[in-house]
Amino acid sequence: MISKKDSSLQVLNNLRIAISHEWLSSWGGSEDVVRAIVEIFPSSHIYAIIDFLSDLDRRKFCGAPISTSFIQNLPFAEKWFWNYLPLMPMAVEGVDLSDYDVIISSSHAFSKGVLTNAQQMHVSYVHSPMRYAWDLHFQYLQDYRLERGVKSILARWIFHKLRVWERQTSNNVDFFIANSKHVQQRVWRTYRRPSRVIYPPVKVTEFQCREARDDYYLVVSRLVSYKKVNLIMEAFRTMPNRRLVIIGDGPEYDDLLRKCPPNVEMLGWQPDPVVQKYMAAAQAFVFAALEDFGISPVEAQASGAPVIAFGTGGAAETVRCLKKFEHPTGILFDKQSTESILEAVVLFENSKSSFSPDRCREWAENFSEQAFKQNFEKTLDTAWCLWNQDKFNAESYWIQSRN
Repeated sequence: MISKKDSSLQVLNNLRIAISHEWLSSWGGSEDVVRAIVEIFPSSHIYAIIDFLSDLDRRKFCGAPISTSFIQNLPFAEKWFWNYLPLMPMAVEGVDLSDYDVIISSSHAFSKGVLTNAQQMHVSYVHSPMRYAWDLHFQYLQDYRLERGVKSILARWIFHKLRVWERQTSNNVDFFIANSKHVQQRVWRTYRRPSRVIYPPVKVTEFQCREARDDYYLVVSRLVSYKKVNLIMEAFRTMPNRRLVIIGDGPEYDDLLRKCPPNVEMLGWQPDPVVQKYMAAAQAFVFAALEDFGISPVEAQASGAPVIAFGTGGAAETVRCLKKFEHPTGILFDKQSTESILEAVVLFENSKSSFSPDRCREWAENFSEQAFKQNFEKTLDTAWCLWNQDKFNAESYWIQSRN
């Protein structure tokens, strides 16, 4: 075991580091976070509840070994792993990480619940406290038709147990990092623990910024209820002279397609090059969800597109709002309603001269992968120093010394 009196980035790179992640079922923003951490600490070992990524996606982890839980081998785990939700706390707690110096959990549900000992430092990067157990509890019950009956009682009991377990396992964590100020507030409300903020990595270099813009507005989103794409569509129904393009798939796709007005084009799921092409030409990007961070608005700004977004949650941190900043990158509206979206679109069109594609791109670079890596490495080094100096009071110093 490396002496805890030593503390430097060089020492960190020589530590035995385990990364605990929920599930590797498809590639998304949390997987990009894990990939970036692996690139910082190439000798890391990844532990996940399941791993059904394609070989192409798995190679993005730069050869880092991946271990899974017993759920990996249960029947139909690849397609229906959600059915094993009640077993996931047991699966996470069953992972033996006793050989590692540092545990980094990438958590939006279970991964921070890994068992650690007094000689290990556990830093949890929180994408969100468990949404379906806390903030979106009633929304999930409604979406999955679990509001009444025996299944509803069972689901509510399971979520209650998960809330108790999640709050209890917050004690396993030495230091919390939140992916936005919005999540920082939720971490405090849920766990009563302080945290620092490091915004997740966005691949801004993959998006091209250009001055010439087309006449359409753009939505890129998974089509689920809390994304509120239906509100955007209804707003544009009242604006038949304006075009809207929607890229994305999900449970609401068929219903939205049936309701789609002539001035709205639904393209379904599209590969990254197509998404990048549409972002590079859109006159503005529209975003109505309450998100913990929200990667797509940053990608839009990296493409030079101003963002029209709901002004609560991550968007309030990633979009420089008109009338508040000298060089704005978008407009924030106050309510998730068709009227608010309509008013924001009209305000945008009356203020086009205030927005510059280059300024949008410049601001988006603050959320780049390079920025994430620099901030994460520096923050982990600070945590290691504090933890070694005074393990019992480290969190107090964590609060006092944060930026």
